[in-house]
Amino acid sequence: MATTRRSFTGFVAALAVLLLLGIAQNAKAATAEDLTKEAELALEKLYRTNDVAKDISEQAKAVLVFPNIVKAGLVFGGAYGEGVLKEGGQVQSYYNSVTGSWGLQAGAQSYGYAVFLMNDKAVDYLKETHGWEIGVGPTVVVVDEGAAKNLSTSTLKEDAYAFIFDQEGLMAGVSIEGTKISRIDR
Repeated sequence: MATTRRSFTGFVAALAVLLLLGIAQNAKAATAEDLTKEAELALEKLYRTNDVAKDISEQAKAVLVFPNIVKAGLVFGGAYGEGVLKEGGQVQSYYNSVTGSWGLQAGAQSYGYAVFLMNDKAVDYLKETHGWEIGVGPTVVVVDEGAAKNLSTSTLKEDAYAFIFDQEGLMAGVSIEGTKISRIDR
């Protein structure tokens, strides 16, 4: 019985590693130009479908946008995607978003997210750290439909606001808590 359990655990761990390798390969943009274009299209779509995001973007110092995050899991899981940091309408640098998890989970999905950095403190933290773990550092509020109803440009008080968009797939829920964002060369 113990041998069967260890074999199953080994199988699940090997499957998780294969899933994560596939995730990283599928979510990686071909070039900096491709990633910049995908990010711009994702923001345009977000602004068309979410007036609050558009309003917040006009107050933000910068926006970090990940147009395509791919997430998969079978007990062990992970998510990966690449994005851009835009300041003043111009791409300043490129980042990746990596999440690992374990627990009761099975499935795969893709989604995008944008983090609007509202003050210099949040922008500086992102640039000066060697990886920003969401939930540590500047306060990030994930804006869902309920939170969006209570937000206006006069009530914005937090360091950053995140919007998740374009969810597709067969995995319940999306959370960016515990996600690590790190600068990459492009």
